[in-house]
Amino acid sequence: MVPSISTRKGDAGVTRLGGGEQISKADARVEAYGAIDELNTIIGLARALCTDEELRGIVRAIQRELFPIGSAISTKPTTKKAVPTIGKEMVHRLDALVERFEAEPNILRDWSLPGEFRESAAFDAARAICRRAERAAVRYVSSGGVVQPTVLEYLNRLSDVLWLCARVVEARNGIDARLRDEEHPGPPWSRAW
Repeated sequence: MVPSISTRKGDAGVTRLGGGEQISKADARVEAYGAIDELNTIIGLARALCTDEELRGIVRAIQRELFPIGSAISTKPTTKKAVPTIGKEMVHRLDALVERFEAEPNILRDWSLPGEFRESAAFDAARAICRRAERAAVRYVSSGGVVQPTVLEYLNRLSDVLWLCARVVEARNGIDARLRDEEHPGPPWSRAW
């Protein structure tokens, strides 16, 4: 008999953590690593829609990094299963991408209007979901959960990278997605979007 993905063990609203401990699907830890899974999925959609091969490769590498991020949240340090180490170098790679993308010609220097271009819209959706995943991880930590500080740093930086991916796609395709223009003036944006 071929094993099935459907075990039916979660029918009562419980799941197992990395290491085997049973826990409610409503637990803040499950919410946090579930949000990472959702984020990885929407990033995959953005990658599938993106025609820029360079960005596709960058995003694919980020997707691979999200698996240990989720595992680092879903595995208790007290279990026999090793918790993946989320190294500072992962955050530094994202920092380098931010610097690189911000140096691109014609990169947007203001708020953008999501939806002006299909490819950038997918990255904008991914950025919003990344912020939600970050908030879920922060709620988990605020409730007493323990994660490596680099997990929160990574998620915070990743949302910046995803926002910039959307802007890079627009710039490389000649799309003007400025929120403010001659007909819609307003104060300039702050870097803390």
